[in-house]
Amino acid sequence: MKFMVTWKMHPGKLHDTLGLFSAMSPQEDEAARGDNIKMLGRWHDLTRGRGVAVFETENAEALSTYALKWNGVMDLDVSIVLDDDETRSIGQHMSK
Repeated sequence: MKFMVTWKMHPGKLHDTLGLFSAMSPQEDEAARGDNIKMLGRWHDLTRGRGVAVFETENAEALSTYALKWNGVMDLDVSIVLDDDETRSIGQHMSK
């Protein structure tokens, strides 16, 4: 399943969080997610202290654990999302 995670940094936490994130190597970032979570993409809106990422996993517990690692500095929202093909398939089945 694919999950969209959006976040908004807590007031006053942007610079500290950016410093923490920037100090992580790509390998450390990947290790923090673990083997059960694949990141499909991540985008940052630094001027507003928010962002979005899309992850793929069958393990909701692993994704929740990863999100909680950042929960002290930002509020996160997690939603199940579908790609175009998955959405079309559902739409085709619903219209029958």
